[in-house]
Amino acid sequence: MARAVKASAIDETLLKLAVLLQAGVSPARAWTFVADGGDQEAARVSAGLAQGMTLSAAIATAAGSNAMPRRRRGGASAAERDARRWQDVAAAWQVATAVGAPLADSLRALSVAVRDAQEAADDVRIALAEPAGTAKLMGWLPLVAILLGFALGFDTLGTLVASPIGIACLVLGLGLIIAAQRWNSALVRRARSGSGIPGLDAELLAIALSGGVSIDRARRLVSEASGSATDPATESVLELSRTAGVPAVELLRASSAWARHRARVEGRLRAARLSTRLLLPLGVCTLPAFLLLGVAPMLLSVMNSVPLPI
Repeated sequence: MARAVKASAIDETLLKLAVLLQAGVSPARAWTFVADGGDQEAARVSAGLAQGMTLSAAIATAAGSNAMPRRRRGGASAAERDARRWQDVAAAWQVATAVGAPLADSLRALSVAVRDAQEAADDVRIALAEPAGTAKLMGWLPLVAILLGFALGFDTLGTLVASPIGIACLVLGLGLIIAAQRWNSALVRRARSGSGIPGLDAELLAIALSGGVSIDRARRLVSEASGSATDPATESVLELSRTAGVPAVELLRASSAWARHRARVEGRLRAARLSTRLLLPLGVCTLPAFLLLGVAPMLLSVMNSVPLPI
């Protein structure tokens, strides 16, 4: 019978790998053991290793195969966020292997970073649930107005298509509904957190320097693994290390932790501001659409029912 695989949290997988590596298990066998425990991503990595890939390449490829297309109005999906984080894990593994840094310690530090990033994303998602849900509910208000007109005995839909004025109200009302939905989606999307791990650049440099290489080589290895240049904030930490004459590893890890804390606070602030910003499409688009699709047809019906004086 085929072995069933299941999804596992990234930080949990990294901790399992760290424990196995610290116990003396080889990296390839550690991934196999975790895969045998039912971890879906570890199973993909093991399959990549069986095809002759390096570990870092297998991790990156397995992460990419699990990514789903980006949703236009909802930001990155959960699978896409996980794929991005697995690519970060692949970069960290590549750096640690290149410099000979302790893989177990590196994976433990990366596990903390992944867990903090996920908790920050969860905080933002929970904070956004109420205002986003309210905005979606209010988007149905103009269509409810049409049903309300029917309940009051007015042929609102017939009135909207029976005269040029009614057709103009219908077209404008539907256009405002579409504009409100797109506006709301854009506001919610901007309020959500990114898919990456805040402070990853500093964490990768700390892993590289823990292997005993020079700062210049560490910077080059991290740039090659992550595909981006060193962040200015990380450069300032390295400059502080040189100026003060202290090891950069702990400073970099402290900077990474601070970046994750700052990302969580900023995400909560964006979510708090969203409730106020969602009032703009409500007042500019949704309420006028309610008037055009609900109130205007009833007024037109009353006017048409009143006999003109002879």
